[in-house]
Amino acid sequence: MLWFVPLFPLLAAPGMYWLGKRLSARDSGRAVLGLMGAAVAVVTLLLASVALMGDWSGAYRWSSRIVLSVGMTPASAVFAIVVPLIATLIIAYSAYHESEPVSEGVPTRPPVRLVALLTAFVGAMELLVLAEDLVTLLIAWELVGACSWALIAHEWQEGDNLRDAAWAFLVTRFGDLGLYIAAAAAFAGTGSFAFADLSQLDGWLLDVFVAGAVLAAAAKSAQVPFSPWLFAAMSGPTPVSALLHAATMVAAGIYLVIRLHAEMAAVAWFGPVAITLGLATALAGGVVAYLQRHAKKLLAASTSAQYGLMWLAVGAGFPGVALVHFVTHAFTKAALFLAAGIAERHVGSYSLNTMRLGRLLPGIAVATMVASLALAGVIPLGASWSKEKIITAAGHQASWLAVIAAIAGGLSALYATRFQLLAFGRDLHGPTKTAPSQPGHSSVEAGSLYLLSAGTLVLSLLWWPGVGNDLANLLSIQLPQTKLWELILSLLLVALGIGAGFWAVRREGSNQSRQSETHAAMANWFGLPALAERGISTFMRFSHGLARFDDRVVDAGLRGRGVSAAISFSHGLARFDDRAVDAGIRASARFGVWLAKVSDRRGEGAFDGATSLLARGVDWAGQVARQAHTGQTHHYYTGIAAGFAVIFIILGIGALL
Repeated sequence: MLWFVPLFPLLAAPGMYWLGKRLSARDSGRAVLGLMGAAVAVVTLLLASVALMGDWSGAYRWSSRIVLSVGMTPASAVFAIVVPLIATLIIAYSAYHESEPVSEGVPTRPPVRLVALLTAFVGAMELLVLAEDLVTLLIAWELVGACSWALIAHEWQEGDNLRDAAWAFLVTRFGDLGLYIAAAAAFAGTGSFAFADLSQLDGWLLDVFVAGAVLAAAAKSAQVPFSPWLFAAMSGPTPVSALLHAATMVAAGIYLVIRLHAEMAAVAWFGPVAITLGLATALAGGVVAYLQRHAKKLLAASTSAQYGLMWLAVGAGFPGVALVHFVTHAFTKAALFLAAGIAERHVGSYSLNTMRLGRLLPGIAVATMVASLALAGVIPLGASWSKEKIITAAGHQASWLAVIAAIAGGLSALYATRFQLLAFGRDLHGPTKTAPSQPGHSSVEAGSLYLLSAGTLVLSLLWWPGVGNDLANLLSIQLPQTKLWELILSLLLVALGIGAGFWAVRREGSNQSRQSETHAAMANWFGLPALAERGISTFMRFSHGLARFDDRVVDAGLRGRGVSAAISFSHGLARFDDRAVDAGIRASARFGVWLAKVSDRRGEGAFDGATSLLARGVDWAGQVARQAHTGQTHHYYTGIAAGFAVIFIILGIGALL
């Protein structure tokens, strides 16, 4: 029964695409498309809720050794509910915000293909979080990757979107190899792909499994050094960015380490590696987000940083804290991306220097401010509660880790404040005007943003006494006890980050000079993309050099020496045939003639018939032998092989006797 949850959106997507092609280009067509997409997501949400209450499961026997299975755990249940919940609002938003790519002179159409792909994306993610074996997980993992590529490249007619989609796809595909290695190690050690059998893994196979899973999860969740692929993914439409960052593609990585934490924690090096990756990404992502002047790239870098904090919590031994932060971050980040899309609709650009829409869009500005304050970690918003738990979890390992985590939280406050003031702050030079060529946003777009911001406010209940503990009991997770000095330090750094954000925006308002090369390189993930391209170019040049060396030296030498050797060997065999074999045959024939003459002289008695018969036999044998000795190498090889076969048969018979 549980198969219905992922299969329903996956099967509904093609049907929606087929029906959507018949919709009109007017607002009524967009309304129908939005209703269809939202309805599919809502039904998926209801199915997941019923499956959770009914304890559904599912299994399909592929072969005697492979069984595809799905099931519900606390972590998978949270993801299975949050994904369609967030997707419902994003899909409704996309039906009005985007259009189908068309050629010049053709009126715009509702984004049928986009909505269908978003729906399939939801189904693929549902399958991923419900998978109870590595084969099912790999199938879902591939579906998520394929859908993400198609969605990022949705507007394929514009600029370098196809190249950016390929870049994001290849980087994540490199990490995906780790999951295949992990699956192979699991099967080699247990003879099964089931998660339930992973407890049998030990020794070096367990290390290989964990290493492969870490590689796949780190690439998917955009941890350093894989983080730059998120910037390439920003070529996709705004709803794609919102869903990808809030609940699907990037979330797949952190889900994997949360789901398999028990197996991964059995390896001593997993905790330090996860903590190192998480802290490095949280700090680097915070700096990159602060330096960004592109709204979506700022939010993308912040996503990488926030998932870095989740990795820190998992490495510290509190995967449940990472799970809660995923939920609070999903609502926050989805709202901010939708707000960035609305701002771009009004000014025609994602450049933060062109926005400041607070006067023009006061309602949108207030809703965005709620999400920005949550991202900044301001109490009593829900994201601040989960962030404080992450800092406390780090403190359980070492006090200095808590301090660094608090600094990363301060960076979150810095770039969240900067985003809010630049995107929806008050224009220092007067009221902001809408670009005349740009249409405004619809009520559906605004409504989706308002509902996500409302969800962010609802999550503030986590600060209510007892709610956090009740949630921990419900999800069967462990929460660390917050220390007073950690909370005070975190709040001070948040306040400092907000103040620094105001100062940075005021400074930017008076200085709009062009970015220096150093500033631009730091804003682009400290030059990691350029370094990666240089490394790839060097590797390709080395590969091409090896190929030329192989063609011009190795193969040429082999062809020259090999052919010469074969020809010489054939000539030698031919000379041997003429001088030895043929000579022997001719001698045998002369002997037969001599014998016949002797017989003739001494009488044609009893020997005459026998001698004649012998001569004819020898002559026939010579002719046959002469035919066999052609001078061609492969004929001799065949004869030699036959001779060896006869010898082996005789020896075998002798051994049996």
